[in-house]
Amino acid sequence: MVYIIGIVMEKGKKIVAALFDFDGVVMDTETQYSIFWGRIGNKYHPEIEDFKQKIKGSTLFQIYNNYFREKNELQKEITEQLNIFESQMPYNYIPGVESFLCSLREEGIKTAVVTSSNNKKMANVYSVHPEMKSYFDKIFTADMFTKSKPDPQCYLLGANTFGATPDECVVFEDSYSGLEAGRAAKMNVVALATTNPRSSLISLSDVVIDDFQGINLHALLC
Repeated sequence: MVYIIGIVMEKGKKIVAALFDFDGVVMDTETQYSIFWGRIGNKYHPEIEDFKQKIKGSTLFQIYNNYFREKNELQKEITEQLNIFESQMPYNYIPGVESFLCSLREEGIKTAVVTSSNNKKMANVYSVHPEMKSYFDKIFTADMFTKSKPDPQCYLLGANTFGATPDECVVFEDSYSGLEAGRAAKMNVVALATTNPRSSLISLSDVVIDDFQGINLHALLC
């Protein structure tokens, strides 16, 4: 199902680059992370209601800085648990994303992953899906940014890498902080209702989709 709020493309303007968040956009991992961070929240922050929801879209640095500041040993323990969890996770593509990425490649549109995940986590992904790198011209990880979403730095870096202006880019996101980053970058923003309620995504995006099945980029942007 597609909910179009209204991307208005300037006449003659084309999309040069499509920038994708990873978790909940390329891979269906958010439900698994909810399990992990739900356990962490219950154990270390039982006073915080729905901890797993509050940290969605945050980098590990942000989570530690906001909820485990100056607790170095605990941070190390959680990191070790997370590394084990991620090494055992199944990484399943969001329905339709592979075909959609191939269609963008055929049209000459540059594609990139722009994720808050680090290189170690992405190495786990490549071990399961070595073909994933072939779908993208560039993969930007948290190790490449000095500021995290909702700051637009990561998406602006993506645009600059491809020589595109912000209005020539489209962002695909599922988290609130990611959608805010796309908005702040002044790019076209498509929200995926894979992680958060559809009703909460409308004000943060131009288009809301359930997944990539049957999706045509030009139809979305007209």
